[in-house]
Amino acid sequence: MVATPTGGGGKGAGRELRKGYTTGACASAAAKAAAMALETGRPVAEVEIYLPAGWEARFAVARTEMRDDAVSCCVVKDAGDDPDVTNGAEVCATVSWGGEPNLVSIEGGQGVGMVTKPGLGLPVGEAAINPVPRQMIEAEVRDALGPVLAARGARVAVSVPRGETLARRTLNGRLGIVGGISILGTTGIVVPFSAEAYTATIAQATAVAAAAGCRELVLSTGRRTERFAQALLDLPEEAFVQMGDFVGFALEEAVKRGMRRATLCLMVGKLAKIAAGQLQTHVSRSRVDQAFLARVVAESGADPTTVEAVASANTSRHFAEIVQERGLDGVYDRLCVLAAESCRSCVDGKLDIRCLLMDFDGTVMGRAAAGE
Repeated sequence: MVATPTGGGGKGAGRELRKGYTTGACASAAAKAAAMALETGRPVAEVEIYLPAGWEARFAVARTEMRDDAVSCCVVKDAGDDPDVTNGAEVCATVSWGGEPNLVSIEGGQGVGMVTKPGLGLPVGEAAINPVPRQMIEAEVRDALGPVLAARGARVAVSVPRGETLARRTLNGRLGIVGGISILGTTGIVVPFSAEAYTATIAQATAVAAAAGCRELVLSTGRRTERFAQALLDLPEEAFVQMGDFVGFALEEAVKRGMRRATLCLMVGKLAKIAAGQLQTHVSRSRVDQAFLARVVAESGADPTTVEAVASANTSRHFAEIVQERGLDGVYDRLCVLAAESCRSCVDGKLDIRCLLMDFDGTVMGRAAAGE
């Protein structure tokens, strides 16, 4: 890798934590290098790709294998200072001519997992290459091949040589992804996880909000939910604080800074955890309790078959799919009530709390305040 994104991860052990790149970004770079070599007949030493984060990045090509009808290239993943199991792994792509003209087909190869259960946002039986990486790979291959793609079409096979071994150190097996790792990433960038850095950032942001005269905080779990909240709520910019997984800490800081109200903007996974009383929602410390969700669904009047389906749901997303498919009106609002009450109890009633549940497009699916 030629350039690694730096900064933005906060301070850890007295220094700035270094960002890295996602498997999706590495797969896109490998695919572009292979496509360029396939088109020109000459290997390349490095490539530049555009990241969804909003800037370009350059990657060194670690290995190239050229054949008459296909080219394989590999990029070594640099996860920065994040303790990512795929750090240092080769992420490879093989590009060949074929398929329908002007189409780029993408599939998984060795070391890339296969989806075997619903609830992951990908069809069962498909390679575990998430939608944003697929879009990135296609865009970079199109950029590399140019007009010739219109006549020939191209196939891309993404592989991770040690992927099956690496996957044993992840939750993939529990989620129903078998045979390898997932190709992930929505921004192309890996931001290092540092609890000390994150809580310091929350404290600082809350102090800034108080200094700006805010008496309500809007707490989101990340940039996406924050964007959704900003489009929905007419509040000063300073009022919006990304709390990440540190729900309890953010609420305590809100009380400390004299806030009267906190609005939590959440997606279903985090909402389910908070509703169950888990106020530190990082995956290493908590998980979605499907038995709890089944009880909530039962209390909302669902039939036994639906309750059993929720109890055995694969992920929170799978739970949401069941709720939508079976028209379980009121379940989301009930979860919002429980989450709001959990948060209000955490700070001994010193904040008015409301929760908003948003889907992946920013639509509000449920809302409630504590005590409703």
